[in-house]
Amino acid sequence: MIGIAFEGGVLVAADTLVSYGSMAKYKDCERIMIVNNTTVVAASGDYADYQFLTKIIKQKQIDEKQWNDGLQLYPAALHSWITRVSYNKRSKFEPLWCAWVVAGLQPNENTGKSEPFLGFVDKLGTSYKSSVISTGFGSYLATPLIRELTESLNRLPTEEEARSVITKAMEVLYYRDCRAHQDYHLVVIKQNGITREGPIKVQGNWNVARFVHGY
Repeated sequence: MIGIAFEGGVLVAADTLVSYGSMAKYKDCERIMIVNNTTVVAASGDYADYQFLTKIIKQKQIDEKQWNDGLQLYPAALHSWITRVSYNKRSKFEPLWCAWVVAGLQPNENTGKSEPFLGFVDKLGTSYKSSVISTGFGSYLATPLIRELTESLNRLPTEEEARSVITKAMEVLYYRDCRAHQDYHLVVIKQNGITREGPIKVQGNWNVARFVHGY
């Protein structure tokens, strides 16, 4: 799973595969949940734990709506809540075996404008915020590709630049992981709302395979 903040929004991409050990059991599962018009939560890892917590998050969103007080669940608040839940569960030796990514647009208290938000939480309750986040195999292969772009720009990329590097990163992950699946969803969070795209299929080129030998 990959998340990247761009000028005016955030992109989150996650594959659709759920494995049972080394068996590719389900190939059409969604790992990104749209919470409301500002917030998205996604996870890699144990799919049952993802379903467990997202069910609670859905109920939290329903509870927020019923108050009708003009407030809603923003990404920073959800990120903080998942951090506490993950730490509490691991302290009871019942960890949620997931790596969570919370993305969205967070109002700035000083300027009143919404800014891109991207936060990470692991099964131990360790959390941080960054403009680039990858989980699983992507943290080793995708993060360097994306940081090469963002650090060379010295600014947040445009949406087009972010889309381009995510497409390349998902392609690299498909090539390098023998158990990867070529379909993924892409969620775009912008001021005018949240859209889900996909499943998008990685268009791999395996012509180079004939040159690989000696293994």
